[in-house]
Amino acid sequence: MRLAEGDTIRVFNGAAGEWRAAVSKISRKAALLETRAQTRAPAPEPDSWLCFALLKRQKTDMVVEKATELGVSVIQPIITARTNADHVNLDRLRAIAIEAAEQCERLHVPEIRPPMPVMKLMAGWPARPLFVADERRSSGLLGPATGPSALMIGPEGGFTDQELEAIARTPLITRVSLGRRILRAETAAIAGLALLLAAQP
Repeated sequence: MRLAEGDTIRVFNGAAGEWRAAVSKISRKAALLETRAQTRAPAPEPDSWLCFALLKRQKTDMVVEKATELGVSVIQPIITARTNADHVNLDRLRAIAIEAAEQCERLHVPEIRPPMPVMKLMAGWPARPLFVADERRSSGLLGPATGPSALMIGPEGGFTDQELEAIARTPLITRVSLGRRILRAETAAIAGLALLLAAQP
């Protein structure tokens, strides 16, 4: 909003990389940019998803911001029997993800999908390894993924028995621990992604 014609900025997306561009025309509703030179080429990124039970607004915002910084490709909010919320403003979350990508100089902005009931998500789960955080801490510690993957974080009160049964019936599921301590949901999402993506580019 502070730019004038002739000013230069950097623009980016995952397909074209990052480019230096000049403002060639500006109005109250739009601006026309002219690309000048590529400053960074596209680069591969992790193909990892985050599925997390919706939290209150500020905590959901933080999870989206940090998941973007850590490099996830898809953010899938889920609704469970013990979820603290059942809807989100997707446009606001996308804006948070774009701002986070700009801040950490990431070229890709993750896809943010509409919230989905966990039972429906499990019924249509694709052929993708899914690591489910085990708040009972009886599973092995989550390690780095070397290919496509997904991490699921449940609500503060944990999944119900019915939800756990549906998760257990889903192929390619592994229950994992995030360490010795019981973490809040937003902390678990950040810690889990750090473990999962530690070896990714």
